[in-house]
Amino acid sequence: MKYYQIKETLTECGPGEAADFGQFVAVLSPDEWLSSMEAFDMGIELDLSLGNIITTKAEVNYDSLTGSFCIPDREDLSAPGTGFAFALDEKGIVFIDDGNTADNIISRIRKTKKWNLPSLERFIYDFLEQIIKDDAEVLSRYELELSGIEDGLSDSDSDKVLLRLNEIRGRVRNLRMHYEQLMDFSQELEENENSFFQPENLRYFRLFTSRIANLRDTASFVRDYTVQLREYYESQMDLRQNHIMTVLTVITSIFMPLTLITGWYGMNFRYMPELNMPWAYPTVFGLCAVIAVVCLVCFKKKKWL
Repeated sequence: MKYYQIKETLTECGPGEAADFGQFVAVLSPDEWLSSMEAFDMGIELDLSLGNIITTKAEVNYDSLTGSFCIPDREDLSAPGTGFAFALDEKGIVFIDDGNTADNIISRIRKTKKWNLPSLERFIYDFLEQIIKDDAEVLSRYELELSGIEDGLSDSDSDKVLLRLNEIRGRVRNLRMHYEQLMDFSQELEENENSFFQPENLRYFRLFTSRIANLRDTASFVRDYTVQLREYYESQMDLRQNHIMTVLTVITSIFMPLTLITGWYGMNFRYMPELNMPWAYPTVFGLCAVIAVVCLVCFKKKKWL
């Protein structure tokens, strides 16, 4: 259980001091919330199935705003995100977390932020900023990797390339869904339906919405890039296969008349006059060579080779 007053920085305090300055931040475990939620006077009961949180969302209640955060692991975007709940009103915000995700974010804010005009709105803005602070770099790394894949596409192992493209596309898709949820979340705060926030401070939420929109657009670009590379790679594979089939067809066409000659003279008829002619073998051999050369020349002229 941790309590902070929102001053020039987040100042740790005791439960009884949290609201003395004006606005506060609290981090509680589910059990601590259940035992002390009446003291916050928000008049709500949260669904504390924190292990089942899969979305970031905000819901407006009569005298509070509640919801959840689901934060993807940037090191493994295919893994389930980390979830925790929150509740806020004009007095402050309470995070209900059975892990240390919310506490870690708040610790980073305490180390790096100092405010000229401290407010609950500014804290929420910085909290949201901490969630996405490295995402531009993450997306940039994916974009550079895709550029490298594109440069070496013709020499790459097909199975590995397709597997990696699918992997990147899936991870970026998860990030994009996260951004969509954060946009909805920020817009819900900006609506300020319960008038918890000062009108002049709503600019923080508009600024965050703008930033998250840019990240969403970048994620969409990276996702589309993976799709384009996959389609290009598959078209290259089709071209290679078509070339192989063309070569095999040409070889078959060249040897078809030769096979006919071989089959013809392989028949076990007793009277075949050519069998007794001294120049029969070299003549047939030369005929086969001429047929092969003529076929090759014809195929070259028609650009089949």
